[in-house]
Amino acid sequence: MKDVIHLLPDHVANQIAAGEVVQRPASVIKELLENSIDAQASNIQVYIKEAGKILIRIVDNGVGMSLTDARLSFERHATSKIKSAEDLFSLQTKGFRGEALASIAAIAHVELKTRREEDEVGTCIRIEGSEIISQDACVASSGTSISVKNLFYNIPARRNFLKSDTVETRHIIDEFQRVSLAHPHIAFSLVHNSSELFQLPDTNYRQRITNILGGKTNEKLVPVNENTEIVKISGFVGKPEYAKRTRGEQFFFVNDRFIKSPYLNHAVTAAFEGLLKDKSYPSYFLYLKVDPKSIDINIHPTKTEIKFDDEHALYAILRSAIKHSLGQFNVAPVLDFERDPTLDTPYDYEKRHASAPQVEVDRNFNPFKNEHRGSFRNDYKKESVGWESLYTGLKSESSGIDPDVRQIEFESEEVTGNLFGAYKTEEAQNTTFQLNKKFIITTLKNGMLVIDQHRAHTRILYEELLKSITVSAAVSQQLLFPLILQFNQQEIELLKGIKDSLEQTGFIFSEIKSDSVEITGIPTLILESEVEMLLEQLLSDFENEVPENNFSQTDLLAKSLAKSMAVKSGNLLNSTEQQHIVNGLFACKEASITPFNKPVFITLPVEELEKKFM
Repeated sequence: MKDVIHLLPDHVANQIAAGEVVQRPASVIKELLENSIDAQASNIQVYIKEAGKILIRIVDNGVGMSLTDARLSFERHATSKIKSAEDLFSLQTKGFRGEALASIAAIAHVELKTRREEDEVGTCIRIEGSEIISQDACVASSGTSISVKNLFYNIPARRNFLKSDTVETRHIIDEFQRVSLAHPHIAFSLVHNSSELFQLPDTNYRQRITNILGGKTNEKLVPVNENTEIVKISGFVGKPEYAKRTRGEQFFFVNDRFIKSPYLNHAVTAAFEGLLKDKSYPSYFLYLKVDPKSIDINIHPTKTEIKFDDEHALYAILRSAIKHSLGQFNVAPVLDFERDPTLDTPYDYEKRHASAPQVEVDRNFNPFKNEHRGSFRNDYKKESVGWESLYTGLKSESSGIDPDVRQIEFESEEVTGNLFGAYKTEEAQNTTFQLNKKFIITTLKNGMLVIDQHRAHTRILYEELLKSITVSAAVSQQLLFPLILQFNQQEIELLKGIKDSLEQTGFIFSEIKSDSVEITGIPTLILESEVEMLLEQLLSDFENEVPENNFSQTDLLAKSLAKSMAVKSGNLLNSTEQQHIVNGLFACKEASITPFNKPVFITLPVEELEKKFM
């Protein structure tokens, strides 16, 4: 039988490895940024075109490479970070596998220019699909400049799976922010299509956070510091009143490397127990320093997951440190008794003796003497004379009231209005009732109908909002005082893109700045207190699913607003509100499913109920 096992060619092996290392343009930027940091760069510049699909160029002022190092850097498993397996447990650098450049060169056109400070000329290498096109001496600045063009040019299937430019740009910004937050001592810049998105100078941790997320972020931060034998914790957490409905501003860094850890995230959430509103998430920027021997960072290709030796101790220390910081800065509720300083006894009164108080009394004073009593009685008589005259003619005037006026019946002052309009409450009580504050039960001719109240109201609002946006017939309620909300630069750009559609739903924006929005009008269906929460959820939905055309943008906007505005499970509804949801649901064009393709109601025929009793 013919042998069937054979070795893969190098370029095929590199393309397979690239599937793990390079998932999208953001992956390339992450790997190259980490290489620049390992090269001791103090200034790193990132240039991208068309979300990195056409060009990714990273320039740093690091130590550079020699001719031999530049050539070897594109070979698989070529690295300067480790020499033996034991080195994996004492890693202090970012990249160590030696797969990044080889994987990138296998699926793109790569040009590398590098020069060490002691060299007179630099090295220029051009590679296309793992094949070296040229290797020459060139004029280059001290450091390294690497350009990645036409990503996935030789793997069309991978290129077709890339999302829109807006989505890919958002992923690039996410990776850029993670790396720059971990290294505030390095200056970073990001330019997209000749437009500067970020210009971050060399600074400290707090200022770096503020430069990325906006100037108003500074007042929201509470410092956290804890130094133990197991871990050294520093960084900041957000004040509870600024908690958001999304998890966007949550960052863990272990030894200056961004990680994702649901276990540690739970420790932070536990520290905020009792301080957050329902379904709100705290912001945090926490930097952990641990012994490299106590962690394993080689369990995931992207190195965003880490295994700790003693997670339980780390959990307890982190939770305790955050609770201590919240209490220390008077963020957590504490017992605070107000005292009057005037009641404090001075220290120099310690050796003094108490003296009896002296009271002077006029023993000859008598309030019941004749002259006083007589004067009081005479004054009273003078003031009380003629009081009977106040009632003179009252009977005759009342008798002159028109008999028709006496027969007028006044309406009851009982308030019968409600949020959902005028329905006969008695009739509604006979047709619907609520089960477990989640389902609305109503009767059919041949059975029973069970409706999910949140999904039903979502469907109703979705069709109303869709009609308002497309027909531009929404009604706004003017605010007495403008509402000013704070957002970061990325959220502001996203808000500008959907501003016109939001205005068609009833929002009125008087001003949009680089870090804030001023709103003077909101839709009639929304309370003013819910606007910030609703817009945060809306922006989160758009960040995770950015539409590529106007129709899908309108649809996503209506879906997100309807989901946030709909009555929630657990809300108690009176019979009138229940009846309104039932009537509104069956007036919809598609009543059986939500905008997210989930069932709204189920029917229980009488036959099925009878079977239960057999």
